[in-house]
Amino acid sequence: MSESSAEVVANAATAAVAASAAGAAGGWRRATGIAGVAIGVVAAGAAAGVALERMTVGRGMRQKARLALDSAGPYGSLRGMPGKAFADDGTELYYEVDDLDPEAAPAAIGPRRRRLFGRKAPAPVTVVFSHGYCLSQDSWHFQRAALRGVVRTVHWDQRSHGRSGRGVAQGRDEPVTIEQLGRDLKAVIDAAAPEGPIVLVGHSMGGMTVMALADQYPELVRERVVGVAFVGTSSGRLGEVNYGLPVAGVNAVRRVLPGVLKVMGQRAELVEKGRRATADLFAGVIKRYSFASRDVDPAVARFAERMIESTPIDVVAEYYPAFNDHDKTEALAHFADMPVLVLAGVQDLVTPSEHSEAIADLLPDAELVLVPDAGHLVMLEHPEVVTDRLADLLTRTGAVPAGATVKGYGSTSTAQPG
Repeated sequence: MSESSAEVVANAATAAVAASAAGAAGGWRRATGIAGVAIGVVAAGAAAGVALERMTVGRGMRQKARLALDSAGPYGSLRGMPGKAFADDGTELYYEVDDLDPEAAPAAIGPRRRRLFGRKAPAPVTVVFSHGYCLSQDSWHFQRAALRGVVRTVHWDQRSHGRSGRGVAQGRDEPVTIEQLGRDLKAVIDAAAPEGPIVLVGHSMGGMTVMALADQYPELVRERVVGVAFVGTSSGRLGEVNYGLPVAGVNAVRRVLPGVLKVMGQRAELVEKGRRATADLFAGVIKRYSFASRDVDPAVARFAERMIESTPIDVVAEYYPAFNDHDKTEALAHFADMPVLVLAGVQDLVTPSEHSEAIADLLPDAELVLVPDAGHLVMLEHPEVVTDRLADLLTRTGAVPAGATVKGYGSTSTAQPG
């Protein structure tokens, strides 16, 4: 998209945000005007599609379509045994456990029954999934469906996301840090998987959380972690990402966005009204930065949109600065002697695939998978690829039996000898 197109969208976004703040003070109008410009530049790539939709589909019809997709889509409906962990600042962290199906246990052990005297059976491998920025545990819907009953899994919501509590430290105006997220993950592991081997799976911010865990608790990784998967993530240098924008747009966003987000976070209720008023524009932005395929299931796209929309603007604002400070390159060394999967979408504009390649370069024994025609939410866009490679990783770690096979869109079966 050209810079002239970006200017058009910037003006539209500025007008929309300013309209939502019509009754506020003059200083707030100036802040939202700047916000409109920044958001407008980011929205440039989505503008053409949104404009076309506005011309061809009435607003009422678009709303009906969203309602239809919301009622028809099963995505995010999977639930497990709920639990709560507490972070070191008192934040309540919500998680769910999907336990191993007792019927599948013998297959995992092998055909010969093992008798254990004087000690209990070893704890099963637990796979812990960490989600990304502005998402929730439900972003792993397809992988969760595929692995259900075959391996013990833990899905949790990062602080201030999903069903977890608002960050207590952030209520005291303390900034969010990736280090804090690593400690949060440790609290979840202590509560949901206090013993036995672990496989860690992280997407985007979730992958950074896994790195922060290793950086602060290397003994945990050494003693208990048997495999790790990094999906669409980065070990650092996120300040250099251009988000697919022209140079002028990138510079504008970098210059004004941190301050604008801070102001917007302070007037969250007002901004949320403007967010709802410009829902079509933001839907286009979300789709552009989440997916690369032309034929993404509309229900999946709407599912992603709902997850991102549900993240309050003040949470969006308080997390943003943490990414520029993120640098966990040295922490990757803790994963050098175990099976590792590094997977990314080739057209990811948020954490470009070059960042995944850099991770794989530091872990030469890792499997690097680059998925063509895939964006940032690759696990939703191409679930069969992600699930297949994840199943292979779990087989290599011994988490699932070698005979287990994963079939399309989340059905799982155990192969029987012919």
